[in-house]
Amino acid sequence: MAWQDIIITIVAVMFSYALIPQVYKGFKTKKQAIVLQTSLITFLALYVLAISYLTLDLFFSSITTFITGTLWMILFIQRVIYKK
Repeated sequence: MAWQDIIITIVAVMFSYALIPQVYKGFKTKKQAIVLQTSLITFLALYVLAISYLTLDLFFSSITTFITGTLWMILFIQRVIYKK
């Protein structure tokens, strides 16, 4: 395992952890404060980044980045559903 895989994994876990309250709040209040364009670009970019990590055999980085991308996709979906 490359040291870069460990560092990227730790950072991606921190980003995911930071997003959990935002996702939970969105489900709870049925409102979303994040701009649609921001969440769309971010989740697509994170998926591309996860695939890139996978091609470099950075498996843990790829998985955790995919999870972070999925949380951003949930925020995007919340924004679309809870248009208020």
